Amino acid sequence: MSIQRSLVLIKPDAVRRSLMGPVLTKLEETKLTLIAARLTRVSPQLAADHYAQHVGKPFYNQLMEYITGKIHGAPYDKVVALVYEGDDAIQKIRSLAGDTNPEKAQPNTVRGMFGRITTAGLFENVLHASATPLEAEREIKLWFQPDEILADIYPTKKSGTTRAWERIPAVSEL
Repeated sequence: MSIQRSLVLIKPDAVRRSLMGPVLTKLEETKLTLIAARLTRVSPQLAADHYAQHVGKPFYNQLMEYITGKIHGAPYDKVVALVYEGDDAIQKIRSLAGDTNPEKAQPNTVRGMFGRITTAGLFENVLHASATPLEAEREIKLWFQPDEILADIYPTKKSGTTRAWERIPAVSEL
């Protein structure tokens, strides 16, 4: 077993359908430690950075509209961003999340219970979960500043300005 961290995003479709509570309850089954949480709107820049690996794919534009909340509209244009930590966190959360395609997800998973495909063909799969340790590190650094995480997970040092942090690059970034 290894201590890992994972980013989880409860997506706008779950916010619209009042599924934040049930999804959080289901996530508690992992027995992982929640070390960061916030409700936020996703800027186009954050969405582009988060989904950079999908640029040029046929579903990219729809993905961007989905995560930024344009498809579901206000007041549902938000996500709940979470960071969990614990033994094999990534695998535990991904197993609990289920298949990306809600119709293929096992019925006892988050996507199997709450996901759906709309008549327009949109996958409303309720949440995002980091797939690998490197992806988790990259994503967590995109979504949270060090002082928003209730654990010291990355080396940081204070800069000369208030609330400014300078992140020390990870070995994988050098």
